[in-house]
Formats: sequence, C-alpha cells, structure tokens
Amino acid sequence: MIRLLFLTLLLTLSLFAQKVLYVNYDTIPKRVIKGEIFIATLKTLSTVRDFDDIEYNFSNYHGLEILDTLPQREQKGKFFYDSFHMLVTDATAKLPDINASLIAPQEYNSTIIQGPKLNVITLNPKKDFSNIIANSLELQEYKTTSYDNTHNIVVFVATATNADIKAMHFNNVYKQGMESVTESYDESKITYFVVISKRLEYFSFSYFNLLENTYKKISIPIIVDDDSVTTQSDLKPRDQSHDTIKMYIALGVSVIGLIFILFRQKYIYLVFIIIPLAYTLYLSMPEQEVCIKAGSNIYLLPVENGTIFETTPSEYHLPKEGSVTNFTKVKLQNDKIGWVKNEDTCSY
Repeated sequence: MIRLLFLTLLLTLSLFAQKVLYVNYDTIPKRVIKGEIFIATLKTLSTVRDFDDIEYNFSNYHGLEILDTLPQREQKGKFFYDSFHMLVTDATAKLPDINASLIAPQEYNSTIIQGPKLNVITLNPKKDFSNIIANSLELQEYKTTSYDNTHNIVVFVATATNADIKAMHFNNVYKQGMESVTESYDESKITYFVVISKRLEYFSFSYFNLLENTYKKISIPIIVDDDSVTTQSDLKPRDQSHDTIKMYIALGVSVIGLIFILFRQKYIYLVFIIIPLAYTLYLSMPEQEVCIKAGSNIYLLPVENGTIFETTPSEYHLPKEGSVTNFTKVKLQNDKIGWVKNEDTCSY
C-alpha cells in the first residue's frame, strides 16, 4: 500500500515537473450580443525561457467564429496576454477549449484548458435595423439617382468600428447589395446600394451602438441627382422622350430668325438660325450603340466585383449612355441602366 502511494506521488510530481505552460482566460465579457465582435484574452506563463513561440489550438466551441489566426500579443513581465477577436454567430455560445504548446528546440508537454459558456443576448430590433452591431457607424458620402419609373437608387459609403460590416442588410427594400468592402477591426468600410420607392423622402435605418448600449438612427435625405457627371453613381440616361418637340421649337426659332433677316436686313439675327439648327442636328443624331460580347456581365454600378444583374446570352447591341474609367454605360432593353466592362465590348 505504501509502495503504491509512493508510485502515485512520484508519477504526479513527474507530471507537474513536465508542465511548462500555465494558461487561463484572463478577459471574457460578462455578456455578448449575437452578431457582436468581442475580444477574449489569454494569460499565459512559460517556465521555459528558450522557446520561439506559443501555439494555440482551438476545439469544442460553438456559436462563435474565431476571426484571428494569430493573436495580438502583449507581454507584461513574465506573462503573455494573447487576444483573439471572435464573432458571436448564435443565440448560445461556448468559448473554445485550448491546447497550448511551446514551439521550441526541445519538445514539452502541452497544456489544455476548457472554455466557459458565454451569456448571449439576442436583439429584438425594429424593421429599420441594418443588422449592424458596432462601436460606431458613420456615413461618409451618399448619392441618389433615378432607377426606373417607380424607384430610386441610393448609393452610400459608410465606415464602422468593431463591426461585422458584411452583415449589413435591410428589410422592405426593392433591391440591395454590397459593391465593395474593406474589413478591419479598427475601422471597416462599405459601399452599399438600396433601390427604394420614389415616394420615400428619407431612407432611414438603425444600428446597435455597443458603447451606448442603444439603437442609433441614421437618415439619408432623398435628393435625386439629375446631373450628367460620369461618376460611379451616374445612373440616369439622357431623356429623349421630348426630343421631337424640342426639334420643332428649335426650327420655329430658326424661321423667326429668317423672317427678321428678310425684313430688317440685319445679319446679326443669323444667330437665331445657326444655333437652333445646330441643336436640331444634335437631337436628330442617332444614338451611339455599343456591341457587347456574349456571356458578358452587366453590372448595376461601375465598380470591380459589383452586383451583376444580367449576363448576355448572346451578342448584344445596346444604346451607349456614357462611360467612366474601364466601364461603358448602356441602356438595357427594359430601359434600365447598366454598366459593362470595356474589355467585354466587341472590337472589330
């Protein structure tokens, strides 16, 4: 019996002697919100000085997405504080069990700790919720143009801190999509569009502010931009529905100018003939067409990796409405406006 106790004690001491890493969860939030990005920090102590790094392997966790492959490390004295960003993806969540080991010339035993469960809160937002949970969300710029007879398209750029900005989504809009995104924990940036009813005077939405623990509202005034500047948001074609009336008016002015010349013998009135006639010629010019290759993507906005709403099944010939760098604006057969990459146009 004494011999058995002695062997057990010796084995226990041997195991403790081989333990070189002491790890525990140092910082864990008391509560998290589904959709929130939070930080979990590990406090690690190594009894070995000669090592290259500390490696962590995660297992047995749920309701989370671990966003970091490597930790953000801070050393204070003999302790290492390794922080990982994690995204809450479910109404219940558990932190991962961690197997910590040294990367060193000599092989040492690893240390395993169990992850605790998290207190997860699920929001019950109003219909205007943007699905964004963040420390902050701010508009940088926005623009509204006509989309069709009953809808406007609003394109906006927003920045957010500590947010899963790709989660942005709106209810009760005709169409929506993400055009570009830059992700960062410090500050992420998104270009987004929504197609909404022309009856709306504001496009308003909310997000949940983690610092103030409340919903914050953002409103975009709907001011339809009818300018012809060829920018990313220049979506409206030239309106040709009244061109015939304009031509008759211009010809009428020319006739009046001719009458003044015949009766007053003053050639200064030639201005009233030349300018209207030139304008009439401009209006009578046929629309310039662009040839688009079969299988080409037509984009909602002229941006790389933008939203595709049509792919040409065969070679298309469409009216050209304008151009920007690397893109040509075309009017589709349903009178909507799209953008095609210059590389997808035909060259004969």
